[in-house]
Amino acid sequence: MQVSHTRSALSVSFDEPNLIGSAGLVPMMELAAEAGLHQLAKGRLTVPTDKGANAGAKIAALVAGMCAGADSIDDMAILRHGAMKRIFNACYAPSTLGSFLRAFTFGHVRQLDAVASRLLANLSVRASVLGSPGAGQFVYVDVDDTIIEVHGYQKQGSGYGYSGVRGLNALLATASTETAAPVILGQRLRRGAVGSPRGACRLIADALATLKRLPPDSGARMLVRADSAFYGHATVATALKAGADVSVTVRMNLAVKAAIATIADDAWTGIEYPEAIYDETTGTWASKAEVAEVSFTAFTSRKKTERIPGRLVVRRIPELNLRQDDGQPTLFDTHRFHAFFTTVDPEVLDTVAADRTHRQHAIIEQVNADLKDSALAHLPSGHFGANSAWLVCAVMAYNLTRTAGILAAGTFTKARTGTIRARLVNIPARIASSARKIRIRLPEAWPWQQGLERLFTAIHPPPQSA
Repeated sequence: MQVSHTRSALSVSFDEPNLIGSAGLVPMMELAAEAGLHQLAKGRLTVPTDKGANAGAKIAALVAGMCAGADSIDDMAILRHGAMKRIFNACYAPSTLGSFLRAFTFGHVRQLDAVASRLLANLSVRASVLGSPGAGQFVYVDVDDTIIEVHGYQKQGSGYGYSGVRGLNALLATASTETAAPVILGQRLRRGAVGSPRGACRLIADALATLKRLPPDSGARMLVRADSAFYGHATVATALKAGADVSVTVRMNLAVKAAIATIADDAWTGIEYPEAIYDETTGTWASKAEVAEVSFTAFTSRKKTERIPGRLVVRRIPELNLRQDDGQPTLFDTHRFHAFFTTVDPEVLDTVAADRTHRQHAIIEQVNADLKDSALAHLPSGHFGANSAWLVCAVMAYNLTRTAGILAAGTFTKARTGTIRARLVNIPARIASSARKIRIRLPEAWPWQQGLERLFTAIHPPPQSA
C-alpha cells in the first residue's frame, strides 16, 4: 500500500470535535449498564474520602478504558478525546482514576470482587456465557497462577517467584465448556514470591459459588482442573465439598511411583498425540504416548476420614536417548510418566477421555495471554491495593468483552478479546446530530460490519412496528 498523495499535499491537524476513536464502547458500556456495573459498584464500594466519591462511575470508566485497550493509568486519557464527552458522562482524568485506585485497601478489593462476581452473573442473564451444557455435561473450572513482570523496587509486594522474573502473582479461576470460551470466575493478586497454592482454597470456593449462581441451572457437573502446584488436601477437599469433581496433576512422590509400578504392561492404550497414526482396521492409535489408570487413594498420610479415593491416570512417553543417534541405542525402553488424580467416575470419563480432558486445562494459558495483551501488560501503580483493584477491573473488562463477542455472534463467539477489541471496539466514527438525535457514522465497507450490527441490535433493538 502506498500513499496516493505527495508529502506537500498532506497535512495533519487535531481540530475535529465530532470524531471518536472507539465507537464500539457505546454498546459495550450499554451492556455494562444493563448488567448493573454502575449500581453494583456504587452500592458495594466504600472507598473513603473524596477520592472514593462516585465509585460506580469511576469503576465504569476504568473498565471502559480497559475494553478500549488501556494498560496503564495514563492510557485512561483515551476516554477524553474528540466527541467522547458528547456520548459518555463522567470521562474522568487519569490522575483522578489513579488517586481513586490508590485509596483501595484489601477490604475494598474484596468488595470489588463481589461486584465482579455479580456482574458476571448479570451478564450471563444477558448472554449465555457458558453455552448450554446439559445435565451430566461438564463445566470446566481451571485454576492457575501467572507472574506479571514488573520493574523497579517501588512495587509493593513484588519479588522473584517460580518463573525467575521479578513480578506480582495473579491467581485466576476460569470456567469454560465444550462450546464456550472461558470467562473468569475469580481472581486474586498476591506477592511475587508466594507459593502457587496460597489462598487457592478460598479462590476455588468463591469461584464455585459464583459458578452456581450463573444461569441457567441445567444440572451440569463441575470439574476443577489444576496442575501439580495445587495438588494438596486443602484444595482438593474444598472442591469436593462444593460439589465438584477434580482433575489435578500429581507430584511424582513415592506413593505415586509405587502405584504406577503396579500397572500391567498390557494395560497401556495408545492415544492421539503428536506423530500418532490412526489404524482404521482396529480403530486404535499407534502412538508414542500411552495411557493407563489404577485405583488410588490420595493423602494416605492423613486421618482415614480425610483420605480421598479416586483414580490415578498415567500417561507415559518414551524417554529420549540423546546419544542414540551416535550409534548407542538403549538396551530397553524407558519412559517418562505424567500422572493426575481424578475423582470422576470411569463410566463418565474413561481413561483416554479423562486424559484428553485433563490436557485441555491448558486453555487457561490463553486467558493469561489475553489479559497480558491488554490491561495486565503492566501493573501500573506502586501501591499493592491499587494493583489488586486494577486486576479485578481487568477481569470485569475481559468478561464484558467476552459477552459482547457472544452477542456479536459468528467468529466473535470464541475470538480472543484482542480480536474483539480491534474489530468491534476500536472503530473510528463521526458524531452527527439531527432532530435532537445523535447518529454515529461508521466507516463504509468495514470488514466486520455484520458483527458490529448484531452487537448494536442486541443492545439497541430497533423500534417495533405498531
